Amino acid sequence: MTNDYFVHPSSVVDEGAIIGKGTKIWHFCHVSTNARLGEKCNLGQNVFIAGDVQLGNNVKIQNNVSIYTGVTCGNDVFLGPSMVFTNVTNPRSGVNRRGQYSRTHVGHGASIGANATIVCGHDIGNFAFIGAGAVVTKNIPDYALVVGNPAKQIGWMSEYGHRLDFDDSGKATCPESKEIYKLEDEKVRKLGN
Repeated sequence: MTNDYFVHPSSVVDEGAIIGKGTKIWHFCHVSTNARLGEKCNLGQNVFIAGDVQLGNNVKIQNNVSIYTGVTCGNDVFLGPSMVFTNVTNPRSGVNRRGQYSRTHVGHGASIGANATIVCGHDIGNFAFIGAGAVVTKNIPDYALVVGNPAKQIGWMSEYGHRLDFDDSGKATCPESKEIYKLEDEKVRKLGN
């Protein structure tokens, strides 16, 4: 451990990056100047974190993920293997758009599946679940389950990652946590146990 976090010898952490206590940075990663990683994050192999990226606590990033300037993640976010963020809506090699990055925020507890693509300028709600291979082209509400290209909502997920089955009164119970959720006006909120 160095400075209360771990960096594999094959990885590079640039001067000026802020790394939280208990974070682990595994093989062949690069964390850029001014990136801010919270506590107990885990970066798998071959992860790139650009400058000005902010990650909350307990963010899990699987192998081969690049997080570009303009992206922020809340606490407890899961980013699946080889998922992709963009940060410019109309990139051209011959046109310099440096500094024109669109913002994307991934909400608390959200999960993004393997090989999904998040087109910049669209936010992912708290506890949303983006299926593997989905292409997100619009904002995703809290607790939403989306799949496909372009991503379409097919249901709702609990905070424990189970699909919610709402009854006629608009209530659903997570089979694992037993927490109760309410669907009203196309929004889900947690009621408790």
